[in-house]
Amino acid sequence: MIDLSDLKAVKEALRAQRIETPSWAFGNSGTRFKVFAQRGVPRSPEEKIADAATVHRFTGIAPSVALHIPWDRVDDYGALTRYAKDLGVEIGAINTNVFQDDDYKLGSVTNPDPGIRRKATDHLLEAISIMDATGSRDLKLWFSDGLNYPGQDDLRDRQDRLAEALRETYDRLGDHQRILLEYKLFEPAFYATDVPDWGTSYAHCVELGPKATVCIDTGHHAPGTNIEFIVAFLLRQGKLGAFDFNSRFYADDDLMAGAADPFQLFRIMYEIVRAGALDPSYGINFMLDQCHNIEAKIPAVIRSVLNVQEATAKALLVDRDALRAAQRAGDVLGANAVLMDAFNTDVRPLLAELRTEDGLDPDPVAAYHRSGYQQRIEAERADGQQAGWGA
Repeated sequence: MIDLSDLKAVKEALRAQRIETPSWAFGNSGTRFKVFAQRGVPRSPEEKIADAATVHRFTGIAPSVALHIPWDRVDDYGALTRYAKDLGVEIGAINTNVFQDDDYKLGSVTNPDPGIRRKATDHLLEAISIMDATGSRDLKLWFSDGLNYPGQDDLRDRQDRLAEALRETYDRLGDHQRILLEYKLFEPAFYATDVPDWGTSYAHCVELGPKATVCIDTGHHAPGTNIEFIVAFLLRQGKLGAFDFNSRFYADDDLMAGAADPFQLFRIMYEIVRAGALDPSYGINFMLDQCHNIEAKIPAVIRSVLNVQEATAKALLVDRDALRAAQRAGDVLGANAVLMDAFNTDVRPLLAELRTEDGLDPDPVAAYHRSGYQQRIEAERADGQQAGWGA
């Protein structure tokens, strides 16, 4: 069994953990079929940041919020950055949007029309200018570009166009800025997606240089994909820049992290711990990317942060000496048992103790419900246009 007598190092590692929340998770969002509106959702980027700051206030490990442009566009990003700082958080990754305009029906940076490609690339460059104003390190790129039918466009030409746009964007980066290149197996391109998997993202990042890294979205894989292998490989290559944590049962469900398969999340976080990559100084941005369509927004984000934290705590409890000994001895069942022992450990008392030591409520979800924040925002935000999906 795991020895829980000396947990100082585990607690210190957990205290250093940082999880970034997404602004869009707080607004009305959901599937392409239906978005169910909720009371009290934000009407502006400032109110999204206020909700993100509330998550950090109750969890203690979510001090940054990612923005999505143009959904979070404002006139003065310096003022928005100062507003976030006053609430105890900072602006994190800047996410681009080259998938909603009618012009992008046949693609954005890979579109056969050079004028549309120029428009899309200019948006990526605009996002870097926003990063200059907010002090953000990460530019997160996801492209819906792809084909629905064989012969619709030239597959290789589209890769050349993608590489050209990425190169122009990369060359515009500041010294302390970088690209996170996300990928997606399918949807909305059902025949061929231009960045369909981690290998394609990795190849483009290698071609670009050291300031380009892969963003692993845990929902963007075929069922049965061994995501922790991808994590281990990219860590070995120094090309894992970020996670988009969410949970999926089929593909891209964007549900709460750890909801469908907490064991997978544990296995992923074990590879992070094993590589010494948990501390923020390593450079990995642990982000949530979720759409809360039927569940309450802020409690869902809090629960998601806690799910990642619990998986991390279990990963930190793996007896790595015993695991290595069993692996070297060829003890298959013994090695598996070491992992299962850690996964089956109830870490909730440990985390409650940690939060109490740090001046937080041991149960952040319950504390949020007692706080009255939800009732207040439902009353204050009753009027006005809600900032929702695609706003």
